[in-house]
Amino acid sequence: MEFLPIMKMGWFNGWIPILAFYLPFGFLMLVWPKEIVKKLYAVSGWSKTERIMSLAGKPFALTCLGLVIFTPLKLGEGYFWVGSGIYLVGFIVMFIALFNYRNTPADQPVQHGLYRYSRNPQWFGLMLMFIGSAVMVGSGLALLCMLGAIIFYHFRILGEERACLAAYGEPYQAFLDRVPRYFALP
Repeated sequence: MEFLPIMKMGWFNGWIPILAFYLPFGFLMLVWPKEIVKKLYAVSGWSKTERIMSLAGKPFALTCLGLVIFTPLKLGEGYFWVGSGIYLVGFIVMFIALFNYRNTPADQPVQHGLYRYSRNPQWFGLMLMFIGSAVMVGSGLALLCMLGAIIFYHFRILGEERACLAAYGEPYQAFLDRVPRYFALP
């Protein structure tokens, strides 16, 4: 693994795992009911600080994405296989969580499936996919950028939780008290 591996356009680059996520995700967003998609992207109820911190994380995530897309994959390297495993776990978590979300009426909080173990399994899965992609291409800079994005996006998660508490009241508070934010992490 290098801090900044050689980047170049190519057919066997980190764009492959990125596309492997965004194609099915984009398809689902097109075919799922509009109220579910709208709920997924809702930002109402966030504080100004949460909005600013979420926006501040975007350049880190986009830089990671760009670095991964333009870095060749190297099948012979151990870090490729470690990153692939992390990516695969994140992919599975993300899509299971998306379907848990999809199968909950739009006027109710999601509290079944992976949401019994984490209040934010979609974000957890997405972060694992991006970390796995950065490791897969062997880019320390992409990994560092993703870690920066995670710190800023934590504020996005706080905003989402606060908005859900305002929308769902006591049942959501009980959910907050019972379920950790990031699986086993407090």
